[in-house]
Amino acid sequence: MVKIIKRVSLVSAIMAVIFMVVQVLADLYLPTLTSNIIDKGVATGDIDYIWQTGFVMIGFSVISILAAIGNTFFATRESQKLGRQLRSDVYNKVEHLSNNQFDKFGTASLITRTTNDVTQIQMVTQMFLRMMINAPITLIGASFLAYSKDPKLTQIFLYVLPIMAVLVGGIMYFAVPLFKSMQKKTDRLNLVFREGLTGVRVIRAFGKTNYEEKRFDDANKDYTQTAIKVNTIVSLMIPLMTLIMSGTNIAITWFGGHYIADMTLEVGNLIAFMTYAMQILMSFMMLAMIFVMVPRAQASAERINEVLELEPDITDVANPNELPLKGKEATLVFDHVNYRYKGAENLALEDIDFSAKSGEVVAIIGGTGSGKTTLVNLIPRFYDIESGKILINNTNISAVTQANLREALGVVPQKAVLFMGTIRENMQYGAADASDEQIWKALEIAQAKDFVSEMTDGLDSYVEQGGGNFSGGQRQRLAIARALVKKADIYVFDDSFSALDFKTDAKLRTALKADVKEAIIVLVAQRVSTVMDADTILVLDEGKLVGKGTHDELMANNQTYQEIVRSQLREEDGSNE
Repeated sequence: MVKIIKRVSLVSAIMAVIFMVVQVLADLYLPTLTSNIIDKGVATGDIDYIWQTGFVMIGFSVISILAAIGNTFFATRESQKLGRQLRSDVYNKVEHLSNNQFDKFGTASLITRTTNDVTQIQMVTQMFLRMMINAPITLIGASFLAYSKDPKLTQIFLYVLPIMAVLVGGIMYFAVPLFKSMQKKTDRLNLVFREGLTGVRVIRAFGKTNYEEKRFDDANKDYTQTAIKVNTIVSLMIPLMTLIMSGTNIAITWFGGHYIADMTLEVGNLIAFMTYAMQILMSFMMLAMIFVMVPRAQASAERINEVLELEPDITDVANPNELPLKGKEATLVFDHVNYRYKGAENLALEDIDFSAKSGEVVAIIGGTGSGKTTLVNLIPRFYDIESGKILINNTNISAVTQANLREALGVVPQKAVLFMGTIRENMQYGAADASDEQIWKALEIAQAKDFVSEMTDGLDSYVEQGGGNFSGGQRQRLAIARALVKKADIYVFDDSFSALDFKTDAKLRTALKADVKEAIIVLVAQRVSTVMDADTILVLDEGKLVGKGTHDELMANNQTYQEIVRSQLREEDGSNE
């Protein structure tokens, strides 16, 4: 929590403190003025003194109001600025984490940390700049002034304050663990809710609506029951504090009445003392509220710091080289590459060795879980290899910056992702200065020109979040076109043709071969028909490269490839290719 609070502007914090001190001093002086009006004005019938002191009270009240406004302004501004900065920092950190690190937290938890946890810290920051300053100053000041009015009555607080401290301590003992657990339950609630929204079509298709509703209801009830329990415990504070404050007032009135009867205390001083007593108890209650809220914010701060303090697995070298863009002379080399997922016992990829140059198509095929996607994810350094080397244009990719590396790549991930906006904005995602002519050319190669041109607004047609207003095949073709708009040395297609029909698939591959001659194409595919025209086909099996060559070569001498072909095509068709 301290690390996060340090982000608050020192100047603003000082200004908040100054305004709060002025407010507290003005509030503390008002009971003394009230006492003077009663003892020196009302008791003696001095109307002029009453008016004069009344105007002074109005002046101090105005000062108190203005100071409160100033304090609130700086406290609110700084808490909101802190929230904005934390959200920005968490987002920026997540954008630089490796895939492994991202998966460690999960989307639902990261959303909770960026929203709910940051809100908790904002609330406590504002409370800190207001109550945390107000309460101790008021407590000390009011105690001193109450003692100056009557030292004997002050002894009441020797009994009252320990009782309040025990009460607050008991409430914190039971409430703090529940506050911490609420953050985890919020993660769970967000996870179930998000899965229900993103998977709504699957849920309906399998008739699992009632099951998912019950699943969400269970998570919701779990969160609600914890929230009710903790808020019930915390809510006990107000009535119990009120009871103690009322008892204190009775005690002050009882003993104060005796002192007035004995002529050892004036009526005005008793009223002032009662006001100071309420200020003391109220400030103590404010401190108690802070002590209850701070642990919850502390739990949120720990969760945020867990993200902010996480060092990315994949970092740039201190003195990076420059990865040259070669165009027609581009090369890609995997030199005996091994890769292991973090914490895994076995290698996910073992001794991957191949090379390619501009104009060539490298296709990767293999069974489910054979490591195809993992292999292509090594090219943009989404993961770092364990041993071996990956060279692009004769430069080791670990020796250049990630930004520089990815400038040379056009990547289409396994899941076609489109962003909310227009088709043009999506196409310019990789090349901000791309002209309409370049975009239409890329759409033509990707076999998306026809359906885009038929849309009323053409390139300005609206794209819903995730491309929800397009079919799976249309989303894939738009994602392919977006990559092609970017002039890259290497294009990586990770099973990006899976939603296309055979005819469109064939047209797209033909267009790629004809129009993308100055780049290397690396494509992952499940269908033999997609890879059979490639210059080099890599056959993977359980992370190992068990075959490398053309379709004809592999059909002649590679059993694994032959099994894949037989599983998809008739044996006689495969043998005649």
